[in-house]
Amino acid sequence: MSAKDNITNKLREAFAPESLDVTDESHLHEGHAGHRPGGETHFRVYIVSPAFEGKSRIERHRMINAALAAELAGSLHALAIKAQAPGEAGGA
Repeated sequence: MSAKDNITNKLREAFAPESLDVTDESHLHEGHAGHRPGGETHFRVYIVSPAFEGKSRIERHRMINAALAAELAGSLHALAIKAQAPGEAGGA
């Protein structure tokens, strides 16, 4: 299973999102810290879930980081996150 699939599955299981997009951006970081041949080191996550209702941006990021703790402790070098509650989609 690819890192992208693993991240997607873990986030689906943890947050039952209405919307989820996981993008491997490793190719954009060639030559930078944490990049490895073969990629799967830098990801961008856009997620909309009711689990984020009433949570601050920091709390949302912490929730996602906790769900992906094993990946962050291993091969995942960078994770850009945009986490929203339903109704916030399309906002800043």
